[in-house]
Order: sequence, then structure tokens, then C-alpha cells
Amino acid sequence: MNTQSSTLAGQPGTDPFEKFFAVIPAGGVGTRLWPLSRAAAPKFLHDLTGSGSTLLRATYDRLEPLSGNRVMLVTGEAHRDAVCMQLPEVADEDLVLETEPKDSAAAIGLAAAILFLRDPETIMGSFAADQVISPVEKFQDAVKEAIYTAATGKIVTIGVKPTHASTSFGYIRTGAALEIAGAPSAHAVVKFVEKPSEKVAQEYLVSGDYNWNAGMFVAPVELLLRHLKANEPALYEGLMEIAAAWDTPDRIAVKKRVWPTLPKIAIDYAVAEPAADAGDVAVIPATFSWDDVGDFAAIARLNNAREVDAVTVMGEGARVFSEDSSGIVVSDTKRVIALIGIEDVVVVDTPDALLVTTRAHSQLVKRAVDGLKAKGDTDVL
Repeated sequence: MNTQSSTLAGQPGTDPFEKFFAVIPAGGVGTRLWPLSRAAAPKFLHDLTGSGSTLLRATYDRLEPLSGNRVMLVTGEAHRDAVCMQLPEVADEDLVLETEPKDSAAAIGLAAAILFLRDPETIMGSFAADQVISPVEKFQDAVKEAIYTAATGKIVTIGVKPTHASTSFGYIRTGAALEIAGAPSAHAVVKFVEKPSEKVAQEYLVSGDYNWNAGMFVAPVELLLRHLKANEPALYEGLMEIAAAWDTPDRIAVKKRVWPTLPKIAIDYAVAEPAADAGDVAVIPATFSWDDVGDFAAIARLNNAREVDAVTVMGEGARVFSEDSSGIVVSDTKRVIALIGIEDVVVVDTPDALLVTTRAHSQLVKRAVDGLKAKGDTDVL
């Protein structure tokens, strides 16, 4: 690999924004949102907030003012038609289709490798397709700071200021300010930490030194690949082989041969954590509202859909009667759903599956998916 420096600062007349390319990894089924989210129609293809826009479309729309048409989408082959319908702007050569799931290091790493071979000075930003963010202006301000910081030779993560002691997210320990022109919020990253216990999460919140890890990265592709090569050489070699064939007639054949052989590992373990240990990671602490819509409790919290008494109702033509009840109903049928004297209920009604749980237990929906899979009832997954 070319080992030239990816630092753009100090190159007269070089605008780092001209080198910025947005990457949207659109993977994962969202099993905690079953039966609304399925393997064939994962959560990023749905409008889960009542905004009139799917999560994928909303992700593209908030990045477009920064990247223009420089957007690469990484998703499963099974979702090609759906994502092309939602994002017709994405060029064929910028649509990366996975033949099977390989976790985030392979997905983000392949995008980085393709972009590196096209232009080794590219700064890429990776932003998952299944997040809800507002206001958009604050998000864009944070990305701008991240681009300026990445241009100095850093892998940059955008951390979200915690609003409560969450045990559902990983955390980023923030270090000293970096004093980078154009990025007044930039700080060094001391380390990444796993999802904590409630007691430890409370300590993190009180200290003010930690941010939620929202999985957003902005980095020079050369630096990201350098760390990937050092920590996961087999993955690196495979991705570079696919990337070398990407803009040639051999793209499909090489991808089909190499992709199944790649190891599965998250980008955090393959790149971010070892890069932080090496002092190569910075963080932009952001103040925008962020949610990864991980369960039905999140949908109820975020949704702008109509309310029947204290029940949030989603679904075109949903027919709900409610008395002395609260919770959320998501309906994809014309069946009448009557709730009487039940609190914090979650009802998801689809033509072939019905889920009934409570908000408090909404994180456990994945167990139903695992159980159905174990019994061989994969037709509803």
C-alpha cells in the first residue's frame, strides 16, 4: 500500500472538503424490531419516526449538503432493488453489495480500500443508515469539525453527549483539547470502553469525560487502512484484492471469490481501539439528539405519529381502539386492535406475525427471533 501521508493540513490551497466522501453502511436486520424489521426488509428501509422519510433516505439527505454526490452505500445484495429505489442518486460503482454479512470492519474497510485506490488522499466519513439525528444543522457542524480534524492525520469519531447513564452504548473517554483550526471541539481520545454496568455508567455521566460511541467515523482512508493492515492483515489483503478489481470487469467474480473468506470483526476492534492506543484517534463531542432506534420503546419515544389517547399508532389505515391504555401499536394490516386497561404495551401486527410485549421488555424481542430460528420458522424472519 502507498504509505504517503494523508495529512492535508499544510498543503497550500487544499480544501479537505473536496476530498470528503460519505459512506453509508446499511446492514443488520434489527432483530429487536421484529416482526416489523425482517431480513428482507431491515429497519433502515422503514419510516420509523413518522417523518415521511425512511432512516436510509434521512441519512443520505443530511449528508448530501456536505458530500454532494460523493456517497458510497454498503448493503446486502438482497436489498439492492429497495435501496436503489430509495436512493437513485447513488452510482452503480458506488453501490457495494455484500454477498453475506461480514461485520463492520469488512464493510467499512472495503469502502476505504476502493476510495483509496481511486484517490489516496480521500477523507471518508462512515455513518450508519439506521440512526435518528436532530437537529441536522448540529450534526453537519460536527461532521465539518471532524473533516478538519481528519485532515491533520487523525481517525475521528463523533461522540454524543450522554443524556442519561445508558448501559446500552459503548463510551469514549475524552482527553485533552487538540486546538485544531476549524475544529474547536476536537479532543484526543484516551480509550474506547465497552457497554458499562449501571453503576459505572452513572460514574461516566457524572465525570463529564465520556461520550456515547455512536459508531460514526471520519478518517483519511490511508490511515484507516494502515491500522487495518497492522491489526487484521488477512482482512486487509482480501479487501485490497477486491478493491483492485472494483472498477474493472472482474469486480463481481473477484468479490464472489474473496468476500466469503474474509474474517468477521467490528471496525471498533480492528481499527478504532488499537488506533486510539497509538494516539491516532480524536473525538468531536456533539450535542445533537441521537438514537439508534434499537427497540420499540425507542420508536414510541421518537415517533411523530398520531396518538389514540396515550397510545402511539403507526401504520397507514391502522384501526385502533384504546381505553385506559398506553403504549405503541404498529399495524401493517386492516385488523381492528382494541386495547383495554393495559399500560405500556407494544403491539406489532403484520400479515404473518403478531408481537405483543411491553416497553420494559422491548429489548428482549431478539429472543423471539432466536427462538423461531432455532425451531426452523425462518419464513417469518
